[in-house]
Amino acid sequence: MRTLHTAPLLRLTRDDGPPPDRPAPGDGGPLSGWAVLVDGDRIEAVGPVGELTQAYPAVRVRRWPGTLGPALVHDGPLPPAASPRERVHALLRVGVGAVLTAHLADPALRAAVARNDVVVLDSARPPALTVGGRADLAVFADDGRCLATVVAGRLVHRRT
Repeated sequence: MRTLHTAPLLRLTRDDGPPPDRPAPGDGGPLSGWAVLVDGDRIEAVGPVGELTQAYPAVRVRRWPGTLGPALVHDGPLPPAASPRERVHALLRVGVGAVLTAHLADPALRAAVARNDVVVLDSARPPALTVGGRADLAVFADDGRCLATVVAGRLVHRRT
């Protein structure tokens, strides 16, 4: 099922570089009126909301408050918690979609990460929204709180 994720502002990368397949509108910072079209676990399109809703009139639309962008890469040890599942969930609550393999020595923790479809990386990389890439998204409020996390196209955290 296709889902269109939109928010008042869209960040394409953590450093707000231009979209890979379009010229940078304005100063290359967060974009107003843009959205991310997700199909399964992949990003199918990134562009202006009007263009995407016109091209996909039957698409499910999720409107988020705040700023939508790529999920974060966590580059330290996972936070302490009572179980591996809770350690992973603590990351999902703050917008993380990827962790480094160096911090996953515990087999139970590796299994919890795999069950939640969190990406495991050998080294940190800047997160970005790219067409054809995995649909790992996060929405942040103006005060920095994570409002929602989408991992591999699935909503895994939503602040109520």
